[in-house]
Amino acid sequence: MSASKPQKSLVRIGHSLNKNEEEFVKRRKDIVLKCLETLNINCSQVPNIALLGSGGGERAMVGLLGSLDQLGKAGLLDCFLYLSGVSGSTWCMASLYQEPDWTSNLEAVKQKIVQRLSGGGVSWSEKCSKLKKYYHEKDIFSLTDVWAVMVVTSYVKEIDEHTLSERSGKNSKDPYPIYTVIDKHCKLYKEADPWFESTPHEAGYSLIGAFVDVFGFGSQFENGLEIKKQPEIDMLYLQALCGSALADEDENWKFLWEKIQEFFGHFKSTNMFEEMQKDPESPHVDIGYQVLMDLVDMNLCVLNGIDPSPYDDSIRANLAELSGGKSQLILEIGELNITDKVAAKVYMKQYTEYVCNNLSAWFSFWPIDCLTSIFLCMAGWIWGRKYNFLYNMTDGSVPSVLRTSKKRDYEDAALLLNSPFISVLREERDIDLIISLDFSDGDPFKTVTEAAKKCEDLKIPFPEIIIPTGELVNPKDFYLFDGKGKAPTVIHIPLFNTVNCGDKLQEMRKKYCTFQRSYSHDMINELMELAGKNITNNKEKLVEEIRKAANEP
Repeated sequence: MSASKPQKSLVRIGHSLNKNEEEFVKRRKDIVLKCLETLNINCSQVPNIALLGSGGGERAMVGLLGSLDQLGKAGLLDCFLYLSGVSGSTWCMASLYQEPDWTSNLEAVKQKIVQRLSGGGVSWSEKCSKLKKYYHEKDIFSLTDVWAVMVVTSYVKEIDEHTLSERSGKNSKDPYPIYTVIDKHCKLYKEADPWFESTPHEAGYSLIGAFVDVFGFGSQFENGLEIKKQPEIDMLYLQALCGSALADEDENWKFLWEKIQEFFGHFKSTNMFEEMQKDPESPHVDIGYQVLMDLVDMNLCVLNGIDPSPYDDSIRANLAELSGGKSQLILEIGELNITDKVAAKVYMKQYTEYVCNNLSAWFSFWPIDCLTSIFLCMAGWIWGRKYNFLYNMTDGSVPSVLRTSKKRDYEDAALLLNSPFISVLREERDIDLIISLDFSDGDPFKTVTEAAKKCEDLKIPFPEIIIPTGELVNPKDFYLFDGKGKAPTVIHIPLFNTVNCGDKLQEMRKKYCTFQRSYSHDMINELMELAGKNITNNKEKLVEEIRKAANEP
């Protein structure tokens, strides 16, 4: 019998572009050259220009769409080699790249997206089916799966099950897309550079130079070889991975418990629940469901500073009934003090874990098992957990911490930097000009000033950022930071400014806050118009900087 064929490694270590990206960029440069010719720009070289979209929830999604729409009408859309986003901007990108060569048909694509965002959205039965699919189809389940189904769908109004690899050859004329997240533990413990990117061809650590073929991200690896395949993450999950920092942790915590509570109400009214009650294979389903409902209410009470004793009593009674009166909920964690928020949070984490582990001994069927897993993820605050494709790699150029852990957690890059500067600033991408579209809440310069600080720490060339006096609160609509030496020039455009908003600047900021329900049709159109004005009002300035980047004599 012949020996089996050695398995090819899907992991690539090195500071170079993926060959597929190189080929893509080469083709795209031909399109950029033609675009520059229509602008009467004679190139001594085709400039590498990156367009960045910051985070900001639906505000970022709609703002980026409005900006791109006007860039297209201004004849500038094909100047860009890369389109990179974090958080809400990736929701727009995912919608655009559904369409082959969307830059050639942007008006129709835009109308399709606006129509969808203004529509009714995803039904609860569809959400339930998708959650079940996530839970059963892969080894590792986390709050990112829950966020994708319960939250992201309420904004993007669809379940997009396409994958990045499926689209790798279908957008051959569009800017090369880069979706940016961060490694949670690298961020928390400063163990290694946390910046992580996904493209149509690879996923991996931007600055460390460690990548896996994008269809392999999430599968189980050892020393570069795939030992257990997992489904490639779909675009709905990717949007959740990129966009889960709509608010701070406490707000997200409360918001998710409320979403889970809402899920209980909808699921209990379905035929599926009625059938479970009648099924002799799933006894005591009413009791298990009641325990979980009480556990949600107890967590919400504690988060809101309300005495949760009635729910605690109910949980204890129901757990005792499950075991024929023999089981008692005994916790050696002291007394709950709801006035001490930190201590109460620790108490509820341990309480939730204990109750869920107790229930797991009784229920191993959908949806009780899934809900129990969700509660355990809530207790441990587990987001974006994946198998580590660098586990047991022997290459010493990869930080040891990334080679010794079997799993890694990934999260919204906005928790560290709300714009994808670092991904496009990989030395091998050789960017000449960055156009930063900022859809952030609060300080309109925070992304660019923080990018400058991080680049200084990482010894990445970046222009000096000086904000004119008085414009931190009342920004204008165009800022130019000239690059010196190897540093790219950066154009920074805040969404809301004194030019497009006039004396309604504060009103617009309040109207389009990050953490709110999805926008109405009128709000979408108004926000797209505001974002578009930042392009039309500055077309000549943009063309001039593109001309400089092209090194025209």
